[in-house]
Amino acid sequence: MSEFNWNDLRAFLAVARTGRLTAASARVGADHTTVSRRIAALEAGIGARLFDRSPAGYALTAHGERLMPTAEKIESLTLLAASEVGEADQALTGAVRIGAPEGFGSYFIAPLLARLADEHPELDIQLVAIPGIVSLSKREADIAVTLSPPREGRLVARKLTDYGLSLYAAPSYLDARPPIRTRADMAGHRFVGYIGDLLYAPELDYMQAPDVDIHVGLQSSNLIAQLQATLAGAGLCVLPDFIGVREPGLRRVLPDAVHLDRSLWLVVHADLRSLARIKAVTAMITGAVKADRRLLTGRSLE
Repeated sequence: MSEFNWNDLRAFLAVARTGRLTAASARVGADHTTVSRRIAALEAGIGARLFDRSPAGYALTAHGERLMPTAEKIESLTLLAASEVGEADQALTGAVRIGAPEGFGSYFIAPLLARLADEHPELDIQLVAIPGIVSLSKREADIAVTLSPPREGRLVARKLTDYGLSLYAAPSYLDARPPIRTRADMAGHRFVGYIGDLLYAPELDYMQAPDVDIHVGLQSSNLIAQLQATLAGAGLCVLPDFIGVREPGLRRVLPDAVHLDRSLWLVVHADLRSLARIKAVTAMITGAVKADRRLLTGRSLE
């Protein structure tokens, strides 16, 4: 093999994780022609083709699959060196990408970003708030808030908080329909909820009420879309209390009879947890959660 170049290996990892040159170039901060050139140089140095190219993107060959674990070990050692040597006495700089469910990301983490940017102006903060799961193992994010702890990978997880969910509706919907005084009364009403076969986590399957025939007439894979539909009078919707109570256009329905509890977990890759910028961001998230725990759990509504 010719002289080793870490930037070639970075390009390899980025392409392996994204499957496309354009996405990989954004990750490594270089144009796609440079990334392509680095992949070619690495393949020439190793003497093997690492990717199969097609219109659908880049897929690892058997040689690429064998290289992947070694490349990730080298990446981990590089990050560790940066943490122990480079970042110990430096101001917080660099990019931190946070992945979170769209509701928690939009309503809880997003408002923290201004303070985080003010306190650490050299940080580049990226928030991925989506109805799905980001992969820390594939470096799609540096920090993730998840609905359950990870079961595999070199990941470090801790429970962030429990959070409560209740039933909400707009006054315009409630005033135009029969009153809801008991759980049985819900049977005649229209619900807004998730699309069952697109649920990305079992914790989001709220519509299991053995004693009530629930009809989910309006469905969306996105919680914010469900919220907007509910505000417009579309029907009843199960929402996190940290969202529902902040919306003056919603009423809480059957607060004593309908309440769910779920959990959020804070997850970081084991190779990143000692980086100063990761510590700063996780500390701010955990501090804000601690300060608002009564709102998150729904106990502030009691």
